[in-house]
Amino acid sequence: MKRAGSAISLGLFFVANSAMADPSAHYTEFCADCHGANRLGGVGPALIPQTLKRMRGPKVEAVIRDGRVATQMPGFSENLDDVAVAELANYLKTPLAQVPAWGEAEIMASRTLDADYVAADAPVWSSDPMNITLAVETGDHHVSVLDGDTFEVLDRFATPFAVHGGPKFDPTGRYVFIMSRDGWVQKYDIWSLKQVGRIRAGLNSRNIAMSSDGKWVAIANYLPNTLTILSTDDLSVAKVVEIKGKKGIPSRVSAVYQAPPRESFVLALKDVPEIWEVFYGKNPPQFGFAHDYRIEGPIKNPDPFPVRKITTPDYLDDFFFDQTYEYVMGASRDGKGGQVIDLVIGHKIADLDLPGMPHLGSGITWKYGDSTVMATPHLTDGVVSVIDMKTWETVKRIETEGPGFFMRSHEKTPYVWVDVFFGPNKDAMHVIDKQSLEIVKTLRPAPGKTVAHVEFTRDGSYALVSIWEEDGAVIIYDATTLQEVRRLPMRKPSGKYNVWNKITFSEGTSH
Repeated sequence: MKRAGSAISLGLFFVANSAMADPSAHYTEFCADCHGANRLGGVGPALIPQTLKRMRGPKVEAVIRDGRVATQMPGFSENLDDVAVAELANYLKTPLAQVPAWGEAEIMASRTLDADYVAADAPVWSSDPMNITLAVETGDHHVSVLDGDTFEVLDRFATPFAVHGGPKFDPTGRYVFIMSRDGWVQKYDIWSLKQVGRIRAGLNSRNIAMSSDGKWVAIANYLPNTLTILSTDDLSVAKVVEIKGKKGIPSRVSAVYQAPPRESFVLALKDVPEIWEVFYGKNPPQFGFAHDYRIEGPIKNPDPFPVRKITTPDYLDDFFFDQTYEYVMGASRDGKGGQVIDLVIGHKIADLDLPGMPHLGSGITWKYGDSTVMATPHLTDGVVSVIDMKTWETVKRIETEGPGFFMRSHEKTPYVWVDVFFGPNKDAMHVIDKQSLEIVKTLRPAPGKTVAHVEFTRDGSYALVSIWEEDGAVIIYDATTLQEVRRLPMRKPSGKYNVWNKITFSEGTSH
């Protein structure tokens, strides 16, 4: 009876204090570390009405209480009762007294170019410039520059807070552009091992894309609802594109990708069922910009970055392109499948059987018989889907030990590597044969710890795997024997990015 009475008293105390607590105090305790003290975002997205528009009603409460599947968002049901959850949800849906303006003037005012930076005439190291690999260490916000032959750390430099979306190299492989969730873009000279400068392109951002000519870098923003285009030369603003759909509805940008043959950036939009194409080439195709139909005759458009808007049957948060960049495979984070959009005609041409929240941004392709297939892990299901790129039919679903996040391969390896990022088997890395489509080996290099993200060296002879923990490491594997060669201690390493594989658009890496 004593124990029961104590439990009842404790429960009453918990409920009473939850009801009396200021939701802003709960925000500070449980949310601010990831979403920013001012609710404008950090590791996680901004939590204000402008960014919660697709999470109406009880959805916000459900995420606070139960967490969000396939993300790092935990549930707080053990910390907050239903009353406290509801009050916190209402607090998040309350507009800020003021959301800072962040247009061209504010962006340019944030720019800093390092006064001590001097461009070297040649690399200050003797490594193969095309076999340099960058390892992002999220534990203490640094990047390690690795020699891809010896795996010597050539430099380790500080980055902005919470790097996100994958660094992008210019076409020469000399400069890399790195973006953080709070909108900072950093330019770093790999030859000189020096930072060139920084600029804040948005307040809460998703990812970046490099133009095929290396002149422009585009930044997808959640807040404000913009695409920022910067000159890669001096980080100056070329244009800030306001994102409003055909019906005038503002939208966050889920992601931006480059489509090299089309000389364009392609945007996934979060809040309107549209795809946008922003052209940067000298001779954009003759589309009716801001529409999805062709028009006759020359276009007289003084805008150096004309926009084409394509209506889609559903919201598309995630993309994958075929090798020609004519077709885009898209899926909604809330959907049960996917669709194929023909960028030439601006219409859907096929549906994709892709349940379980596919992570198309991590998809890869390879030759399979007389065809080419695309494979993607799923964020909620323990399966890898393999799709025929000619028929758009599912060739096979490969069962895995749990939902995965990243897939990687290389032209010169017979294997595909996929992690099991979510769930109890997060310490597993599957190795799949490209032709049999069977798992040939499951690696567990650090039992109980998260194993994720593979990158290959330039020639495909070694695979680099992350132990995604504070006391983590990058593990070097022989890509043929699948034997461990070396471990490099690192602070929560996430992605690795090889210069050659990225600038040549290796079929084994995401683009």
